[in-house]
Amino acid sequence: MIIDAHHHLWRPERGYDWLDAPELAAIRRPFTPADLITELTASGVHGTVLVEGGRCHPDETVEFLGYAADTPPILAVVAWLDVAGGDVSATIARYRAHRGGELLAGVRSQVQGEADPDYLDRPEVRRGLAEIAAAGLAFDLVIRADQLPAAARAARELPHLRFVLDHLGKPRIDEGAAGLRSWSGPVAALAANPNVTAKLSGLITEAGPGWSADDLRPFVEVAVAQFGPDRLMFGSDWPVCLLRSDYPGVRQALETALPPLSAAERQDIFAATAVRTYGLAERAGRLMPTT
Repeated sequence: MIIDAHHHLWRPERGYDWLDAPELAAIRRPFTPADLITELTASGVHGTVLVEGGRCHPDETVEFLGYAADTPPILAVVAWLDVAGGDVSATIARYRAHRGGELLAGVRSQVQGEADPDYLDRPEVRRGLAEIAAAGLAFDLVIRADQLPAAARAARELPHLRFVLDHLGKPRIDEGAAGLRSWSGPVAALAANPNVTAKLSGLITEAGPGWSADDLRPFVEVAVAQFGPDRLMFGSDWPVCLLRSDYPGVRQALETALPPLSAAERQDIFAATAVRTYGLAERAGRLMPTT
């Protein structure tokens, strides 16, 4: 089984203003569950985790939970939530009351958009994170590399919360060795917390135009060494990845960049870690053929 732990869907007219940037013209169009199924079928991917797409509105969550309820390969949803909003528990309860609410597996805030590198240290944020932990959900960290130290402190002080680092913390792969040096220490400090998993996702975007799997390899090797395969998971970041590669190209790039692994370790990265982290076992099991 292969599970894509990180992809998006959107209809730009519904409030995805970030897609207005000229350099994003190639992905400024609707991406629907039907489009997703086409990609999964062609790529041999069995299931996915649908992640909020920067709309930052509760209506997106209602839409996505409905998609998941109607689309068997969408195994779970990571929804948008304002972690500092003061109504975290109530928001989660409202989400769970909607159709498909049982498929809510995690939440995330657009922390990468906060100028403060120490945003995750703020008391109101820590209170929100504690409420997410109490609700039994994962918290996806979409953060910049300079926000990794604050993430490490939060993970250390909230050991009962499952943190998921999206896109390996967005290292500056386009800066080569310099980007590796500035990122490897902070990501190691975050990985030292056993309640943190990470996604091998979004890397070709950080590598920039003209990227190759060789550019990714040093960063992937650090991630494997620090987290171990049992705390890493594959994510396509489709359709954002289309700025650099098609869906099969993303998977192939990761296959090429990974160090030698056993079959069990590869299964962790390409399915089992996602199943454990997001609680996908029951729904994923229904996708596998029986004999």
